[in-house]
Amino acid sequence: MTSALFTETSLRGMHVPNRIVVSPMCQYSAIDGSATDWHLVHLGQMAMSGAGLLIIEATHVEAPGRITPKCLGLYSDENETALARVIAFCREHGSAKLGIQLSHAGRKGSARLPWDQRGAPLDPTDGGWPTLSCSGIPRADGWPAPEALDEAGLQAVKDAHVDATRRADRLGLDLIEVNAAHGYLLHEFLSPHSNRREDAYGGVLANRMRYPLDVFAAMRAAWPDDKPMGVRISATDWLEDGWESDQAAVFCRALKALGCDYIAVSTGGLSLDQVIPLGEGHQVPFAAEIRKAAEIPTMAVGMIYEPRHAESIIADQQSDFIAMARGMLFHPHWPWRAAAALGGEVDYPPQYVRAYKSKWLRDIEGS
Repeated sequence: MTSALFTETSLRGMHVPNRIVVSPMCQYSAIDGSATDWHLVHLGQMAMSGAGLLIIEATHVEAPGRITPKCLGLYSDENETALARVIAFCREHGSAKLGIQLSHAGRKGSARLPWDQRGAPLDPTDGGWPTLSCSGIPRADGWPAPEALDEAGLQAVKDAHVDATRRADRLGLDLIEVNAAHGYLLHEFLSPHSNRREDAYGGVLANRMRYPLDVFAAMRAAWPDDKPMGVRISATDWLEDGWESDQAAVFCRALKALGCDYIAVSTGGLSLDQVIPLGEGHQVPFAAEIRKAAEIPTMAVGMIYEPRHAESIIADQQSDFIAMARGMLFHPHWPWRAAAALGGEVDYPPQYVRAYKSKWLRDIEGS
């Protein structure tokens, strides 16, 4: 029987040989938003992993929209040139299609690196900067209040998303993922927990969706029609007064009408008060729910590692893709492992043929 995980599929004009996606993973290793040798090594190995699609980490559309000073950006010619070098390496040595996640950190910006005081807010004396959001509500106690965007600010941030979209097209990338998850700017507009506006962008669900939908529509118009564009969402805030999956389904139906091709379904990230019931594949039911309610392809993410578990998610039509992050860092050739276990095949560098074709190793993984 043919493995579901290793069946080919397409999103618009982008064809992939399997359903394995390398999730966007922040590396906190850029210099002034520009990719470095770390990105060459990190993304290079992921491009050679056998995954069908590799999505470059959250890449910020303007400098004040970064999470940390070391986050990747696509807001300058220097950023574009540095990333072009990494992309060229991935194209030459890897087989994965290449996407990029475009993002704005909103009130979660101007933070320390995750391993420095657990990502606490960065003091202005240490290089911190003012942040932006839908409302002037701090992320948590001890965090500075962001500036609530006015009409001019809303337009400027939307223009920055469009400009980054055009840069991504010039770089020859195959796909864009818009980040509307994990408590970043577009998610902040969606959630009633963070959005306390009293104008056309706040209050009822239709108003809270308005700005994220406007941004997506502008980006879609600037992106070639034959290239796919998706959105990452948090399907729930895990808060009593937060964003929930029924609202997320309405949002995803509206995105589909605007030309969205898939939804990567995560959860949480808006508030430190969240209580997440962590466990293997704990977010998969949300991917299945959005897939059914919005009738749109989804990517399941979060604590999926065992090949047969990934296989069952695709085979049971709970999701269309498996997007992996920590599992790929722990095992950068995880698609090889899955192929051995499930009887699939993936592309591999010829330099690695003695490992990929090793009966000894395949027997271990397939047992």
